[in-house]
Amino acid sequence: MPNFLLLTLLTAFPALSTDMYLPALPHLQEAWGISLIQANASLAAFFACFSFFLLVHGPLSDRIGRRPVLICGVSLYIVGSLLCAASGSIGWLVGARLVQATGAAAASSLAMALAKDLYQGVKRQKVLAYMGVLIPLCPMVAPMLGGWMMAFASWRWIFICQGVAALAALYGSVRLKEPSAERTSGGVRAVAGRYLVVARNRRFLTYVFAFSFMGIGFFAFIAGSPDIYIRGFGVSEQSYGLYFGLNALGMMAGSLFCSRLCVGYSPAGILRVSLLGLAVSGAVMFLAASPVPLSFTLPMLASTFFLGMSRPVSTHLVLEQVETDVGAASSVLTFSLYMSGALAMAFISLDWASKPLVIACMAVLGGLVPLILMLLLGRRARRGGGAA
Repeated sequence: MPNFLLLTLLTAFPALSTDMYLPALPHLQEAWGISLIQANASLAAFFACFSFFLLVHGPLSDRIGRRPVLICGVSLYIVGSLLCAASGSIGWLVGARLVQATGAAAASSLAMALAKDLYQGVKRQKVLAYMGVLIPLCPMVAPMLGGWMMAFASWRWIFICQGVAALAALYGSVRLKEPSAERTSGGVRAVAGRYLVVARNRRFLTYVFAFSFMGIGFFAFIAGSPDIYIRGFGVSEQSYGLYFGLNALGMMAGSLFCSRLCVGYSPAGILRVSLLGLAVSGAVMFLAASPVPLSFTLPMLASTFFLGMSRPVSTHLVLEQVETDVGAASSVLTFSLYMSGALAMAFISLDWASKPLVIACMAVLGGLVPLILMLLLGRRARRGGGAA
């Protein structure tokens, strides 16, 4: 299996694990007699556990290699998917999702580490951008596939399909020719201690902190969109999949646009424009709020476009800050992104009068916080005689 295809599959694990069963959440609420907060616990718990194990798999792969960690992680994901399919209560489902998340974390953390291992410079930017074009196909197709399964079969088949899809990633992991890299040494304390090395890189941590805010509006949209569209706007599960897919299409278009820009423009310049666009899209979403679905869908589409445009260059800028302990650094980056996502999912699940307005405010913050921190970093670099 080509390296690019394997990296794309590994990076798609979070979207594959969440978006396909979003149309089933209102059904589970009614079937099990649970609240929206309880139903969304299966989302938030997944991302919280997923984020924690990112911190385990990254440095572990620096110690024993990428390939064995990948094989074990993807295998565990398949087991978790089957346990999800057999769930009979929300408690069982949440527990099974924790197993699934533990395995998915290996795929996501090592996808970034392998991108650093296998590609350099502009080539890495372009690879990350092309991955950003292909990866949104999963969230674009997954809710529609989940909606169709709800119409013709049980929701349990959604998780069975996730396990089957993971078999392809398992095959690629087994066939992976791992690039040669310097291994860390020592026991558990030594492996965990690599985070102390990463923690001394203040510029890296500043970028990670800044860019963790970018996706909070989109994660809130993932958790809140079934309630917004199916219960709020009154659309069917199948139509919801189409509305959700539009936003995935926006993410894809943004990443494709970025792949064209990254050759002639600086990553920092592309990022500043995309972050400003993200903030403006959130403001438009707030001002255009109405009972009509398109008043929410169109500004959200613009928001995901600018988010897709920002992701490849922001990831590249973060990875450029490290030369050693790449696995640990990749874990810190992905942990920060998805932990902020888990918090955003829990936040939007509260009993808000208008979830679209809350998502709009989060999109504005997602653009402004990293933009301000980037400008401050650039000013400090100019004062010190460096480059932004």
